[in-house]
Amino acid sequence: MNEIAKQEGPRINDEITARTCRLIGVDGSQLGIFGLRDAQRIADEQNLDLVEIAPNSDPPVCKVMDYGKYRYEQDRKAKAARKNQARVEVKEMKFRPKIDDGDYETKKKHILRFLKGGARVKITIMFRGREMAHPEQGRMVLDRLAEDLRPYATIEQQPKMEGRNMHMLVAPIKGAFDRQPEGDAE
Repeated sequence: MNEIAKQEGPRINDEITARTCRLIGVDGSQLGIFGLRDAQRIADEQNLDLVEIAPNSDPPVCKVMDYGKYRYEQDRKAKAARKNQARVEVKEMKFRPKIDDGDYETKKKHILRFLKGGARVKITIMFRGREMAHPEQGRMVLDRLAEDLRPYATIEQQPKMEGRNMHMLVAPIKGAFDRQPEGDAE
């Protein structure tokens, strides 16, 4: 496991195999081309590490730095980037082909609430028994819903049959809930 960790990052100190290297100082200034032993001695005098930052150049480029501090800062930057990453939720709302108007409106309000929260919504029409003979009824429900949601959402995935279910995926339009009156959205 330790060798795998060494291979992931740049080579440091004794791991560097080149005979000569272009040396960069702690402050970022170019010190010139040195033999590896001399470069290692310069790093050791400053109690720092010799890190190979460009192994493919000729000669390789090495920098004198505190490698532990460098890795710590890189890890913090990566953690901050992951923290700021937006996680897109996918909510699901299930319908039946013969849904009543009141139930339809209630479920539509739930979908609007999910969209307002920034989530994508997977809409599923569940068919049972002989309802499978009439998939157009489910398609009519999805088309009606798509038309009702047009100001707030875009259809990411057109309705398609998968087994006994028909699916459609909608995503919120940015700023759609800002410009619409609140009473209309809920």
